[in-house]
Amino acid sequence: MANEVEIGRGKRGRRAYTLDDIALVSARRTRDPADVNVGWQIDAYHVDVPIMAAPMDSVMSPDTAILFGKLGGIGVLDLDGLWTRYENPQPILDEIAQLPADGSIARLQQIYSAPIQEDLITERLQYIRKAGVVVAGKLSPQRTQRYWRAVVEAGVDLFVIRGTTVSAEHVSSRAEPLNLKRFIYELDVPVIVGGVSTDTAALHLMRTGAAGILVGFGGGAAHATRQSLGVHAPMATAIADVAAARRDYMDESGGRYVHVIADGGIGRSGDMTRAIACGADAVMMGAALARAEEAPGRGWHWGSEATHPELPRGHRVRVGTSGTFSEILYGPSTRADGTLNFIGALKRTMASTGYSEVKDLQKAEVVVSPYWR
Repeated sequence: MANEVEIGRGKRGRRAYTLDDIALVSARRTRDPADVNVGWQIDAYHVDVPIMAAPMDSVMSPDTAILFGKLGGIGVLDLDGLWTRYENPQPILDEIAQLPADGSIARLQQIYSAPIQEDLITERLQYIRKAGVVVAGKLSPQRTQRYWRAVVEAGVDLFVIRGTTVSAEHVSSRAEPLNLKRFIYELDVPVIVGGVSTDTAALHLMRTGAAGILVGFGGGAAHATRQSLGVHAPMATAIADVAAARRDYMDESGGRYVHVIADGGIGRSGDMTRAIACGADAVMMGAALARAEEAPGRGWHWGSEATHPELPRGHRVRVGTSGTFSEILYGPSTRADGTLNFIGALKRTMASTGYSEVKDLQKAEVVVSPYWR
């Protein structure tokens, strides 16, 4: 099958696939699901499951970050969000849950126009640290230079720099851009940065010294970048491309390993297993966890793209409630739609394909059919 297709006489496009377009193939050797290991280690931090909770106010609060950490994952708090803009954001969250479906973006823009308070960054991160879980906080690239010191001094374990798209070669005539290579090498904490969707962009970010790369661009349930900007990255192809860049970087750097984290489109357990088969070490989940009973969004889900003051590129969407955080991760499940028991599904997939370690699942055979959808 040709890698490129002709769109018209003057334009060709590369063929790309979403996670829905592929499936794993069971192997000759199978295992007991009880005999597989789903733990994940990034830098010095080992956790029970290869899942990060997305830094979105509909998903993570300081309390849910602690809860998620105690369940074995890594909860990432949005340090650009409500918890660093308001001393008590609960009334704001209550209001957002009651907003009408139409016109909610305008109100979100007003709510998120409140300034970030540096002392709240320190307070929220130290609160999470006292619980004894891995402390992870996110800033956008635009705010990293202003607030990074407060984040590091508060004792963050993993510093996440997350945007719709992040590059190591940002050009701006309005302000001095963030020099990621110099910034990351000068920090004493590991940095996870993204999103990216191409091997070239990922390779440049790996050269900055990042511990992990977030793969994704507009693939989540609350994003609308394809509609508003015409930009989209089918996740299966994007993950495989970035995984290939990691292999190239390992050769270039003499063996330094950079973790690939699929960020976007991981709405159901099958999406997670397919993302790992394409080359991801872990996944970052938003909408799947916004369905938790404890989630701050109360069944509603939105990201920072929906609050942009000039060009919103996201929605506030109703995702409903499927169970508790514990049930979403570990079950038991009372439905067959892939919204509960993600880890049970991962273990059974590994058992069916014969692998005992999550990383080995990257070797699984996959098949492609864009007609399944």
